[in-house]
Amino acid sequence: MKRRVNLTFPQQAVGIPVSYRLARDFNVAANIIRAQVAPNQLGKMVLELQGDMDQIDSAIDWMQSLEIVVSLESKEITIDEDVCVDCGLCTGVCPTQSLTLNPHSFRLSFNRSTCSVCEQCIVTCPVDAIAVNL
Repeated sequence: MKRRVNLTFPQQAVGIPVSYRLARDFNVAANIIRAQVAPNQLGKMVLELQGDMDQIDSAIDWMQSLEIVVSLESKEITIDEDVCVDCGLCTGVCPTQSLTLNPHSFRLSFNRSTCSVCEQCIVTCPVDAIAVNL
């Protein structure tokens, strides 16, 4: 099972090796989608957790016991096809290759199931055709 979560670290928890402990103690793989973590500051991270549902739940309980705020990620990328000009700029920044240009039609294709919602495509789009829905 996969579950995407947003983590907000208090200053005292920023130095804890969370992804290592998730793998070692809970057998949960943690794919880091986005992170802003610096010493002695509030940290934020988006993780995709993969493993057994009970292990993921135990891992979330452990993180919450460290006063890490855990919220389920429910964002989704949307593309306004009426606005999109199929320029392909977003395909160059998509780390999961969820955005591609069809080599025959040169139209943008979006594979929602592989999208990590990193939001890099949003700032790249010159016509603001890409947005994130909450």
